[in-house]
Amino acid sequence: MHPDCERILISEGEIRARVVEIGRRISSDYAGKELLMIGILKGAMIFLADLVREITVPTQYDFMAVSSYGASSKSSGEVRILKDLEYGVEGRHIIIVEDIVDTGLTLNYLAENLKSRDPASVKICTLLDKPSRRVEPVEIDYNGFVIPDEFVVGYGLDYSDRYRNFPCIMVLSPKVYMNEGE
Repeated sequence: MHPDCERILISEGEIRARVVEIGRRISSDYAGKELLMIGILKGAMIFLADLVREITVPTQYDFMAVSSYGASSKSSGEVRILKDLEYGVEGRHIIIVEDIVDTGLTLNYLAENLKSRDPASVKICTLLDKPSRRVEPVEIDYNGFVIPDEFVVGYGLDYSDRYRNFPCIMVLSPKVYMNEGE
């Protein structure tokens, strides 16, 4: 365990089992179709990489980079697209892959943006859901884990671009981010 973290919330084994289960469900739901998985950088990269290896239908993937946090632990509420897709989505079945859904502001913005590009369908897949922080309602089609309102890192999730490489999800100690902005 890392000294900046209080405890492991979700183990590497629990994550692995859930990723396999989600991959099977997506493969079943999209049998006979082709998918475009859209990973939201940087946090969803590890989850997306593991997930696409579990999907058995033809699948392409692409990435978008958005910002609503910067180096802060709190969302600014303003969403900016920093990197757009390389593939077109018109007429395609797309799944947005996110590391965590908390306020819902970023995901709602992205979903509406992508729907305006005329895809065949738009679904949402997230590793973590933190509904206690929801400001905007979000319909999550594939959900890994519902978690309490704690600051988590690991498996792609970060604080100030650190801790992404942990193989599990850990609760970050408040001492790490409590004095932010002082």
